[in-house]
Amino acid sequence: MSWLASNPPSAAVLLLGPIVLAVVGSVVGLVYLGIDRVLVARMQARVGPPLAQPFRDVSKLMMKENIIPAHALRWLFQFCPVMCVMGSAALLLYIPLFGQPALFEGSGDAMLIVYLLTVPSLALVAGGFASSSPYATVGAQREMVVMIGYEFPLSVAVVAIAWRILQVTDANAFALSTMAQYPIWDLVGPLGFVGALLLLVSLISVTPGELGRIPFDLAEAETELAGGLLVEYSGRNLALFYLGNAIRGFAVLSLVVALFFPYGIGAAAGLTNVAAIAAVDGLFFLLKVFVVMFVSIALVRSAMARFKVNQASVFYLMVMTLVSLVGLLLIWADMML
Repeated sequence: MSWLASNPPSAAVLLLGPIVLAVVGSVVGLVYLGIDRVLVARMQARVGPPLAQPFRDVSKLMMKENIIPAHALRWLFQFCPVMCVMGSAALLLYIPLFGQPALFEGSGDAMLIVYLLTVPSLALVAGGFASSSPYATVGAQREMVVMIGYEFPLSVAVVAIAWRILQVTDANAFALSTMAQYPIWDLVGPLGFVGALLLLVSLISVTPGELGRIPFDLAEAETELAGGLLVEYSGRNLALFYLGNAIRGFAVLSLVVALFFPYGIGAAAGLTNVAAIAAVDGLFFLLKVFVVMFVSIALVRSAMARFKVNQASVFYLMVMTLVSLVGLLLIWADMML
């Protein structure tokens, strides 16, 4: 039993918890962003930036002046960075972190998280359109195309896992706490294992698209659109988008861990102290997030170039959708056999 499960959060924790999670998510997200940049630089035989570079970028941007384009929709232009941070931070309230249940466990499930994942992307799109820049407008259109593409394989992966769990329990199969109690790998045979592996591949492929990383950085495309969506943003507004992206990155990686690797090692290692188990499981969680980041972002980013818009659309709408549907069918066939 986890520490939070045996100690239900008080009203003060529920009030201050979202603020603490937003701060922790920002710090951890920036750390992983720095690790990613260091790893990619080493794999490409470059010196690369220091690990603390994301923190330096944010602190420098916070001291810069906000410049608003003359023809921008002023209120929307300035609200979108806040919306991006708030939407990203809201994800952390419903995803199990550091081997503990989500702060708002029982108030939402995996499908709510799928919807919340669109909020930061919509903030970027709205901010791009509000800036009235032709570069940002093209970037916003590209972001919408990619977002439409990866939503379906993401939803299929979540539904497939929940459907399989629904066959063995009457509990809410879409709740991440239920998914942690009934890991998909423990419910399937050889055929279903292959299906679950295909679902994992589809979700891993969604991760760089969700975060706008290479090869799906079409919306920014500095060499084509001079920054795309964010070309007119500066100062604190740009820093907020930077922070929102870091928080969302941590949340998406944590979601992959929650769906496919909800295991802890504290109790299995023979520990009996609740605090010790929580500490070990928290460190193990960070290790799992690092592995997912390395496979889904760092390796892909160091080995591939940017996709064209039509290539990204075909990849998600056809290839990854087909892969996720085949995974679903294999899990169904495994259950029938």
